[in-house]
Amino acid sequence: MTQLMAGKRGLVLGVANDKSIAWGIARTLAEHGAEMCFTYQGEAFGKRVEPLAASLGDPFCLDCDVTDEASLDRVFAAIEAKWGKLDFIVHAIAYSAKEELTGRFVNTTRANFLNSLDISCYSLIDISRRAAPLMSEGGSIITLSFLGAQRVTPNYNVMGVAKAALESTVRYLANDLGPDGIRVNAVSPGPMRTLAGAAIGGARKVYRTTEANSPLRANADLAHVGGAALYMLSDLGGSTTGEVLFVDGGYHATGMAQPENL
Repeated sequence: MTQLMAGKRGLVLGVANDKSIAWGIARTLAEHGAEMCFTYQGEAFGKRVEPLAASLGDPFCLDCDVTDEASLDRVFAAIEAKWGKLDFIVHAIAYSAKEELTGRFVNTTRANFLNSLDISCYSLIDISRRAAPLMSEGGSIITLSFLGAQRVTPNYNVMGVAKAALESTVRYLANDLGPDGIRVNAVSPGPMRTLAGAAIGGARKVYRTTEANSPLRANADLAHVGGAALYMLSDLGGSTTGEVLFVDGGYHATGMAQPENL
């Protein structure tokens, strides 16, 4: 295994369990020599994340609520005290009330809309602003999107709007931070069997449909998403910024179901 991430240290936000996309990314980065700090929100998630972090070596884990300024202050102060710098960030955080991820988008409540945009999109801005001073030698930031940001996806609802805002945020951050040598990109996997994905109404049907109709006739797995993230975060992606990289078996490129499924 090559050591593309040797000597690089990064913050990974959004691991919930060993099925999480963030965990698939972290595992690949660790295989290539990366050192990571993991965050979790609350004791229950901490009990899941800490053993996973320990399996990769030094378990550097911090409790973090991205809606709480004081919590973010503590996280970045701890990172600065331990490492003094950051090379990369994996932002894999999104949220919407489960009951609003089914039915009609027009029924989205104001409270859930604002909360979803805050957690799913604004958190990337807030984290990037705090990380930039620690990336004095340049760095790379990635977030996770989904095709629902660009095309209507059943039941994705307010998360589609939040991810659209997130993709636009990627482009604006890429432009802002580019002069400092910091790259900002998004990886857009197809539907995956994760804790977050299961909250969306009709998730199993969406998973089966994309698998049957993608050009590769397959959905991505965690290793494939990890490989895409490795490219974005390592020096291999040194000239790539402001990009949304699809890892979905090519489903995003199709305009209709495959002939056998019409």
